[in-house]
Amino acid sequence: MTYRHSKDATVAAAKSGFSRATGYRIEDDPRLPSHKKAPRGRRRPDPLAEVWDGEIVPILKSAPGIRRTLERRMRSWRALAGPEQDVIFRQEHEPGRFGLSDFTDTSVLGITVAGVVLGHRLYHFRLAFSGVEHAHVVLGGESLVALAEGLQNALWALGGAPREHRSDSLSAAFRNLDRDAQEDLTLRYHALMRHYDMMPTRNNLGVAHENGSIESSHGHLKKALRDALLLRGSRDFDRLDGYRRFVDEIVGRRNANNRKRIELERPMLTPLPRRRTADYEEKIVTVTSSGGFILRRVFYTAPSQLIGHRLRVHLYDDRLECFLGATPMMTLRRGRPVSESKGGHVVDYHHVIHALRKKPMALNNLVYRDQLFPRPAYARAFEALRQSVGDKRACKSTVELLALAHDRGCEAELSELIDAELDAGRLPDLALLRERFAPSPASVPEIRIAFVALSSYDELAVVRAFSPTSNQEAVA
Repeated sequence: MTYRHSKDATVAAAKSGFSRATGYRIEDDPRLPSHKKAPRGRRRPDPLAEVWDGEIVPILKSAPGIRRTLERRMRSWRALAGPEQDVIFRQEHEPGRFGLSDFTDTSVLGITVAGVVLGHRLYHFRLAFSGVEHAHVVLGGESLVALAEGLQNALWALGGAPREHRSDSLSAAFRNLDRDAQEDLTLRYHALMRHYDMMPTRNNLGVAHENGSIESSHGHLKKALRDALLLRGSRDFDRLDGYRRFVDEIVGRRNANNRKRIELERPMLTPLPRRRTADYEEKIVTVTSSGGFILRRVFYTAPSQLIGHRLRVHLYDDRLECFLGATPMMTLRRGRPVSESKGGHVVDYHHVIHALRKKPMALNNLVYRDQLFPRPAYARAFEALRQSVGDKRACKSTVELLALAHDRGCEAELSELIDAELDAGRLPDLALLRERFAPSPASVPEIRIAFVALSSYDELAVVRAFSPTSNQEAVA
């Protein structure tokens, strides 16, 4: 609705990330989604409906203290004649036998990377006897790929594997999958367990205390992370790798407190195999004339030289590794769909800038235009240029700014200069910026070429021989 003050419905909807039809539907009914849904009523009949207003409410009003008396009587009744309750049986774990895996949501930590909220969770592994643990930052959901990568990182850091591996039902990995896909995931999970000679077990669905050796540890780990963030003074990290190192450091401190029990358990672990097994999914994709490929409802750009070629993609939780045959081509950040009805885009402007220079007006209505800009400064420049010089010149100037960043490798420094110019109320001057980032004459070496006299080539026509007796030269 903010964009709608200055843009028409089509443009406002496109800049907000949804279709024109959705934009018109919102205009027709501007109520919030929470106001459109009718309050949910009771699903079961109220057993006290007939006596509540006529009998119970008058008693509570006339004698407010009777509520406490009623609660004590109910508590005593439960103790004397109430139903049987579940009993939790504490277990004694032998060293080297039991390892547990689970995922835990970390939105409560409020982590940001470069000012952007990081939607993530932690894969958490723990040995029941010693309490040694490992945590791995997961950017997607509770997938088998995330489990395989996190579990193998933990086992290789330990130097051994437990004899039994316990997990929950991993319902998030199987949700919305057809029967064939579920069976495929099950087979891959059992293959992972066989590779490390571990017996797979899982707790009953919805019975969290059966996984209590790691469920309770989730809260302790997140509390340790929260306390460390308070001491750090900031929840923002410059890069994702910095946050990963922070988590590893906190987990390492917790493991140091259990080092004596760890040393007792480590000799009891099963030796590791000679190598890791696959912790990725493999897919085959074709690079289309759009300069990229679609995988899991996300469009990824690729160098234009690969158009028409089939790539073998290793799909990890946080990245894609692409191969042409056996030759590694590139590593891409893994993207996620925006919503159930809208896909996502992972765009590297280096892949398309050469083609975009030939067709700069394509930028105006490009479906992934917002994802094309590597930094907010370039998007700001495009909007400022559109308002000042029109769409055609704005597209051409913005494409040339991106080309300058690509050719001179000055993306970050150029964005700072663009921001400074826009903050001062001036448009970026492309000529001055090209001069600013042009190669320094002092850095270009002066090469002097000495030409050889042409007469020296006559020597090539002379054949010389040595007499074996007189050792004298004979000239032909």
